[in-house]
Amino acid sequence: MSSEIIVPAESGHPGLPAAEPGKWARLWSEIKKNKVSYYFLAPFLILFTIFTIVPIIMSVVLSFSYYNIIETPRFIGFSNYKLLFVDDDIFLQAVGITLKFAFITGPVGYILAFLLAWLISQIPQRFRFFYTLCFYLPSITSAVAMSVVWLYFFAGDRKGLLNHWLIQLGILNEPYLFLQNVDSIVPVIIIVSLWMNMGVGFLAFLAGLQNVPGDLYEAGSIDGIKYRWQQLWYITVPSVKPQLLFGAVMQVVSSLTVFDVSMRLVGFPSPLYAGHTIMAHLFDYAFTRFEMGYASAIAVLLFFLMFGLNRLIFRVLGRD
Repeated sequence: MSSEIIVPAESGHPGLPAAEPGKWARLWSEIKKNKVSYYFLAPFLILFTIFTIVPIIMSVVLSFSYYNIIETPRFIGFSNYKLLFVDDDIFLQAVGITLKFAFITGPVGYILAFLLAWLISQIPQRFRFFYTLCFYLPSITSAVAMSVVWLYFFAGDRKGLLNHWLIQLGILNEPYLFLQNVDSIVPVIIIVSLWMNMGVGFLAFLAGLQNVPGDLYEAGSIDGIKYRWQQLWYITVPSVKPQLLFGAVMQVVSSLTVFDVSMRLVGFPSPLYAGHTIMAHLFDYAFTRFEMGYASAIAVLLFFLMFGLNRLIFRVLGRD
């Protein structure tokens, strides 16, 4: 008759399996296993923490205080947020203008950038650089330089190019003040912003479109796809989904942070605050009035607005 020896478990409970390590223990084990990779990531992670994570945390903290740079920050609770939503009519107007601007330039600029990138990808290789440069160049040109061109185009006298054309055609009898009339300020900013919209997202679309395997189009033609728009919808768009996601995120950020174009075209502040955006309001309180606590509250709200829209984009475009 053989005897069996049962060795008690180290946990003190004989016969029971040892508990699995927790999430943080597994993470630490993975870090130790791949420590060389984390050494290479360390410079980026350190700089990202110092210049992104820490400023975000400091903004949240300062948003609950009164801070004018000279005095020590004084805790005032939710007073800044109450002032923003209850007493600050200019901020509510800026939110409306920014959202109107974002909901027009966002989708229109996004679709326009993708369609132009798709059209450029259809032309011969030797001509692509020229057309890419033509569409991308306005986005890397400074707002100051671009405003010189557009100020001449929308000038409110007979020397203004658009007024000159409209008067010559008999549409107008006298010059129209495009940059002073509150009804035309936002449309002008939208037009100029769309012109300068072909930035990093446009290049990402173009790179993604050029890397779609040609075998997919051959397989699609065998399966019955005959027209270009069918190739675009059933093959091209699913193949460049990561680039579409990246371009959408960049478009949201650029649409909600418009400021330079508005300031250069219609001044700061704009007539009757007709072109006043959230970023312009933040700039006003941060660098004109030096009320950093109030400006931090504006920055926090803008951050959460961007975060919410980006999460929505990830839900729509981030799914497989």
